[in-house]
Amino acid sequence: MEPFTKPLVEPVREPFIELESLEKVFTVRRRAGLLRREKREVRAVDGISFTVGRGEMVGYIGPNGAGKSTTIKMLTGILTPSGGRLRVAGIDPSRERTRLARRIGVVFGQRTTLWWDLPLRDSYRLMHRMYRIPDTRFRENLDRCVDLLELGELLDVPVRQLSLGQRMRGDIAAALLHDPEVLYLDEPTIGLDVVSKTRVREFLRHLNTTRGTTVLLTTHDLTDIEQLCSRVMVIDHGRLMYDGGLAGLHAVGESERLLVVDLERELPPIEDVPGARFVRAEGPRQWLALPAASSAAPLVAAVAARYPLVDLSVREPDIETVIAKMYGGTRDERRESLM
Repeated sequence: MEPFTKPLVEPVREPFIELESLEKVFTVRRRAGLLRREKREVRAVDGISFTVGRGEMVGYIGPNGAGKSTTIKMLTGILTPSGGRLRVAGIDPSRERTRLARRIGVVFGQRTTLWWDLPLRDSYRLMHRMYRIPDTRFRENLDRCVDLLELGELLDVPVRQLSLGQRMRGDIAAALLHDPEVLYLDEPTIGLDVVSKTRVREFLRHLNTTRGTTVLLTTHDLTDIEQLCSRVMVIDHGRLMYDGGLAGLHAVGESERLLVVDLERELPPIEDVPGARFVRAEGPRQWLALPAASSAAPLVAAVAARYPLVDLSVREPDIETVIAKMYGGTRDERRESLM
């Protein structure tokens, strides 16, 4: 697998994305009677501050409606902040959107930047012209994306005929043709099968390692975060609630993995394995819980040594469960306990 460029000796960490007390307020009008409407303000982003260094790969997570996509749209210049300060590579996105567009790549998991009725190849040619990419640079980047994302057999297929996983890989390639310095990914693996998820994750890891591309990733899939990011930020009701390592997030949220054990026959509950908590049983299948921050290997070995196994699997906690456990009190109480 050929890298895009020579790997960096070590990642550079000077500030690249800077947010200071960033706010976004929407005015919502709703019917309050037969002829009357009332207005109310919705704070989608409420005073967020953080810095992302050049070359970092950071997870940006939270429940639906938390403000993740709104933040991404302000970072790209699609939305203008209601207050605070925002800079990407020293540029104010809302004031210099066109200038910034040449330095960023964006992938929205449920929307495509590709032309629906055109083959992938033609979509890429249009982007070649739109971004005014030098011919040699365009051919080199396209060839490498096609190789790394295995798009060779799909280049002449209309986008509307691609599966979700194929289209997602096509969108990621499109976002990288102009050599962006930062890549914003909003749910890049949503709805993908296991093979497609693995391929996308391997590509993103390779991209970050070899080119030092800064990546901000929003997702509901904790496996994306675990395999790609050393840092995670949690947003809730428009406010930054946690910023640190994934292990710290699991510890704060007291989240658990589930070990699903299929036995040869129905047996009493497995309650004699240290580090595991029996959850429930249905016939020969039993569910055991273990802290998400701990390794599942010792538990798997202990169960396999003591019980007649047919199969077992580990299920990761989803973001909604982690958030629910983290946020048991009021918003301000939760924020105080996390920061």
